[in-house]
Amino acid sequence: MKSSRIISPNEPLSVSEFETPKPEGDQVLLKVNSVGVCHSDLHLWEGGYDLGDGKFMKVTDRGVKYPVTPGHEIVGTVEDIGSDVSGIMRGDQVLVFPWIGCGECPACKVGNENLCDTPKSMGVFQDGGYSDYALIPSFKYLAKLDGVDPDAATSLACSGLTAYTAIKKANQNSPEFLVIVGAGGLGLMGVQIAKSISNAKIICADLDDEKLNTAKEMGADFVINSKDPQTVEKIMSICNDKGADSVVDFVNNPPTAKLDFAILRKRGNLVLVGLFGGSFELSLVTIPLKSITIQGAYTGNYTDMVELLALARKGILNPIISKRYTLNEANTALEDLKARKIIGRAVINP
Repeated sequence: MKSSRIISPNEPLSVSEFETPKPEGDQVLLKVNSVGVCHSDLHLWEGGYDLGDGKFMKVTDRGVKYPVTPGHEIVGTVEDIGSDVSGIMRGDQVLVFPWIGCGECPACKVGNENLCDTPKSMGVFQDGGYSDYALIPSFKYLAKLDGVDPDAATSLACSGLTAYTAIKKANQNSPEFLVIVGAGGLGLMGVQIAKSISNAKIICADLDDEKLNTAKEMGADFVINSKDPQTVEKIMSICNDKGADSVVDFVNNPPTAKLDFAILRKRGNLVLVGLFGGSFELSLVTIPLKSITIQGAYTGNYTDMVELLALARKGILNPIISKRYTLNEANTALEDLKARKIIGRAVINP
């Protein structure tokens, strides 16, 4: 089998040949059809996350070991199965739930492996899908596509799953006005999901007019280019000068966080999703005085992923795949993502 691997941070990915593994027990071997190119892959390639004030969180401090094969948004065809596999057959086309946990911590015991204390996520802590074959630890992490487009389905394992979880949290207070900050791959998925599961008026803010036009096509009721110095005033005006009931920030850097707090109404609900990082000064007294809720959203569980697949089958959710790369073009894919040349999502087809 052939894999494109991160040997060390900020170094070009290297394509290597390995012996194709033989699945045992619960394991399943997939012929990879498509794997998503995600910002998490980019952080893995860069070696960590910007915390602001010159601070940097290394992924190695979280347990990542190089070299590693990235790629956690995996769709493949079942090539071979272990002796203890049930419900999955050779030839089945499946989506992988990559957020594998330890199985023993409190989160894992209630089915939230994505929030595991000691995660074993594919494409992060163990080899993922930037490869022509992928060995999946257990058949229980697979969901049959049953008609969903393979390239589009990749994003349902991470970006779609993250957007779905975030929008569900943002919808808990039955918002009248819901602001989505960022119209990249996650934000556009968020717009579609919000349109299908929420009754809110959807406002989307971004720096790119082309992305905002796409957001409008996806169902946003209002779009605002946040380069406009009157962005806060315009959003407040749309929200009857009371502010947004819920804000979902798919960027989550200092400028967007500043915008979030400026437009959030009393009793508002802020969901922070993006990992762009940094820091900014916050007036702490505003939190109790406005009685706002601030929470993070980090992917979702296996059940959420199955629910997303059902939405995709109904045509409610249509992930936008704008670019496709070969395995040998993995470096170009990550460079294009870093340079913000990708609208929607990109995939690698090994």
